[in-house]
Amino acid sequence: MPHDRRHSISITAPSRRRSRSRLLTAMLAAAALSATTAAGAASASSSNSSPRATSLQVVDDCGGQCYDILPPGENGNETLAQIILFKLFGTDPSNSDDQLGPYQNLVTASTGLTASQVDQFYNSSSLGVPSSDVQSTETPETGVTIQIDDSGIPHITGTTRAETEYGAGYAGAQERLWVMDLMRHLGRGELSSFAGGDAGNQALEQNLWRGAPYTEADLTAQVTALESDGTNGAQVKSDIDDYLDGVNGYISAVEAADDFPGEYDLADQSIQPFTEEDLIAIADVVGALFGNGGGEQLQSALVKQASEAEYGTTEGDEVWSALREQNDTEATMTLHDGQTFPYGEATGENGLAMPDAGSVQAVSIVQNATGTGVTSSVAATASAAAAAKSSATTEASTLAKASTAASIPAKPTVKATSAQLAKAAKDLPASLKSKASSIVGMFDKGAMPGVDVPSPGQQHPGMSNALVVSGKDTASGNPVAVFGPQTGYFAPQLLMLEEVEGPGISARGVAFSGLNFYVEMGRGPSYAWSATSGEQGTSDTFAVQLCNTDGSTATTSSTAYLDNGVCTPMTEIEQADSWSPTLADETAAGSYDLVMYRTNFGLVEYTATIGGKPVAYTVQRSTYMHEADSAIGFMMFNNPSIMDTASGFQSAASNVDFDFNWFYVNSAHTAYFNSGMNPERASGTDPNLPLWGTSADEWTDWSPTAYTESDTPASAHPNDQDQDYYVSWNNKQALDYSAADGNYSWGPVQRVDLLNTGIKNYLATGAKFTETSLIQVMETAATTDLRGSEVLPLLLQVIDSTPVTDSTQETLVGELTSWADAGSRILPTAAGAETFQDAAAIQLMDAWWPLLLQAEFQPGMGTGLFDALVADMQTNDSPSGGQQITVSGVIPSDNAAQTHKGSAFQFGWWGYVSKDLRSVLGQAVTDPLPVQYCGGGSLSACRTDLLNSLVAASQESAATVYPADTYCSAGDQWCADSIVQSPLGGITHALTTWQNRPTYQQVVSFTSGG
Repeated sequence: MPHDRRHSISITAPSRRRSRSRLLTAMLAAAALSATTAAGAASASSSNSSPRATSLQVVDDCGGQCYDILPPGENGNETLAQIILFKLFGTDPSNSDDQLGPYQNLVTASTGLTASQVDQFYNSSSLGVPSSDVQSTETPETGVTIQIDDSGIPHITGTTRAETEYGAGYAGAQERLWVMDLMRHLGRGELSSFAGGDAGNQALEQNLWRGAPYTEADLTAQVTALESDGTNGAQVKSDIDDYLDGVNGYISAVEAADDFPGEYDLADQSIQPFTEEDLIAIADVVGALFGNGGGEQLQSALVKQASEAEYGTTEGDEVWSALREQNDTEATMTLHDGQTFPYGEATGENGLAMPDAGSVQAVSIVQNATGTGVTSSVAATASAAAAAKSSATTEASTLAKASTAASIPAKPTVKATSAQLAKAAKDLPASLKSKASSIVGMFDKGAMPGVDVPSPGQQHPGMSNALVVSGKDTASGNPVAVFGPQTGYFAPQLLMLEEVEGPGISARGVAFSGLNFYVEMGRGPSYAWSATSGEQGTSDTFAVQLCNTDGSTATTSSTAYLDNGVCTPMTEIEQADSWSPTLADETAAGSYDLVMYRTNFGLVEYTATIGGKPVAYTVQRSTYMHEADSAIGFMMFNNPSIMDTASGFQSAASNVDFDFNWFYVNSAHTAYFNSGMNPERASGTDPNLPLWGTSADEWTDWSPTAYTESDTPASAHPNDQDQDYYVSWNNKQALDYSAADGNYSWGPVQRVDLLNTGIKNYLATGAKFTETSLIQVMETAATTDLRGSEVLPLLLQVIDSTPVTDSTQETLVGELTSWADAGSRILPTAAGAETFQDAAAIQLMDAWWPLLLQAEFQPGMGTGLFDALVADMQTNDSPSGGQQITVSGVIPSDNAAQTHKGSAFQFGWWGYVSKDLRSVLGQAVTDPLPVQYCGGGSLSACRTDLLNSLVAASQESAATVYPADTYCSAGDQWCADSIVQSPLGGITHALTTWQNRPTYQQVVSFTSGG
């Protein structure tokens, strides 16, 4: 039975600068690597459970109680013939969508779910493969065995570690070669040159290049630094090289057989060998998507200035501080037992570098554009708008608009030629040669639709959730976890499932395509682990005064800056891109150069003036030039000799540099650790606002040549073992652990409340959790409208403070009340149905939300502050991604919602509404807003404003609330909210009903081994 007592922990990763020796963790890993037992091949006598009856004998302490799922399916490689068959007849390649149905069906089946039904909605994730489930077996090299199970999942074993990694590389390429190639070219800022010049490809590579521009020498330097990082780093480098041998071995095999993925034919590309530098580029993409926070100090500064302009300096600063919700004590926290981990608070106002009003302009990174390339004039449209006006409102809108690539008018296209079609068809079966035209234009909406790389200054859409319950509150006495990452929905997925077994490695789970030399989230013989995005502030904004090296007068176009009084040229980092029309992407020819400027204080993102003098604003990220370092932590996750204890897990997690919240269970214990390279800031500075780029205000011990600084020690990161339960949904981690500078969303209402309330309410009944009951809590939260659950009751309290006598208003209020009483769920009317229960109330809530915010806040805030705040944090994050408030004709939010993505209700103004309405109602509010906004603080006036906006919402048509898009006709509510598996290749899938749930999800409870 697990221990009930909490115990103190010792995290073995030392307090360090990035040049860390990691002495204790290196010793731990080295000892584990020297073990003679091949991981997963240990004798059954080492465990209290018997191994699964399989063709490969492995130890598994899960007792058949571990499950996982990753829609749509494991298979991500298809030949040109398979793509054509799919386009013509809808014939899906095997294992390309077999996990999509079970994933969707849980929406309507979770309420009455029983233990015997779990495997209808999840795969068994037991280690090994039953002989009856082996679909195929390959031995690509002596000592390597790859068994493919009936779900298409590879189970890789190697006699030696090198052979194991070879197998991982071979299997990874076998499952995801085309996606791997997309990822490496995106990471190098050359997606358009590889996959075509579609506007989506251009926007994606531009955003990536803004945050992670590297020369080839930079990429090589990161590989060299990794190899030099002690025993662990050297082992990772060796593993990578063996993995690459497997990747390139597969490439050689398919080239010899002329049997490579069909997308290469369509894009008119050949397959090039993968290199160490390519893996660094892929790691760039993963880090940009999920692994860093902060860098939005300039946007936050504009909100502060707008607040001061509206209320005066003193009250304006109070209002700005309240809106920041940096350390709001009403926020639900992952560590809820009072643990405190101070980080990110201001210690003074030294070195503040606030811009002159109206002077901020985004830097265009596109130069020398030709043809269909985004021209500098198009990319600078937002900046031109700022020059016309000088208000903080326009300025905030400019930053937000410029944080993503400019929209491009309808593109010129060139129709496929007969020569192109003949080239693609030459190796097709005779019956399909005439059908090659069916796949023309496959990438005309981009090769990676749905992938959203936030540029610097843009809030990262943190996804993923976790529910972990300790053994004292479970029926079995063993901890139970339901957790996983929300990484978006793609066909095939960016992630792939695998099992890897070899010396020092035993794990099953997921890894990003091209990085599957280790399982990144999953399970081992006696434990499981997962992550959610951490989003603490690990990037800061600095201002550097511009100059010209020839002594002439500087302007905002100058490319040199003062560094300790010396006029220093910026480093130019350039990537040339060009494209021509192909069968896959008919975009007419074009080209451009992507150019970023690097200083000793980070990458240049904006220009402005301060006191009339031209400056550049830079963003400095702690993981820049260290994209590969986290591999050491992932290596440790895969090693049972480290991971069999909660402290070993925390040691591994502390070696991951990206910002994540990590969770762990074994048969007796649970644990948590927040990873990331949290820089130590100079004393007396405020990390919420931009600072001058001077040695006095820079990060402690910052080295601009080594890209190192002093970081907070592992013990200062939120961490814990054996709390009664943990919940996480990209929320606040612990007391005093600050929301990152641009994150205004960690207030009294956050989507984690749905998980927290579900667990608390269940435990309040006296019941003990099982896997099925924890699944039910998760799925209830996944199908609940956060606004309806947490804010609508307050809105109705205000409205019902006086009886509603108008019949129209009474009907509308009745609809919302009934929906709220039923739990504010968004559920289909039946399994497979494409309509929602309570559809009218859901539409009304969607339409009302932006109107009620304008009615409640705009009069009291004034246009300047209201618009600046809209520009810094979107007002809504509904399932459809719509119903936003626009400023200056665009949706100028640095974290604007995506459509058809599943993940919802992360960013929005629900916390502001909650605090304001409770204040107007006379209810207790901790950390209240300094100003009562709704009705100017009058309950009756507030009620009138809400009712008027509700009636206005009811008059909006369904077509207005849910406009048409690529997938849906106007007014189709279910379709607008639905999830799209965005195609990364030639195979597409049906839309599925909305649910706010991890893409890859584990359900685990271990019976022994802890």
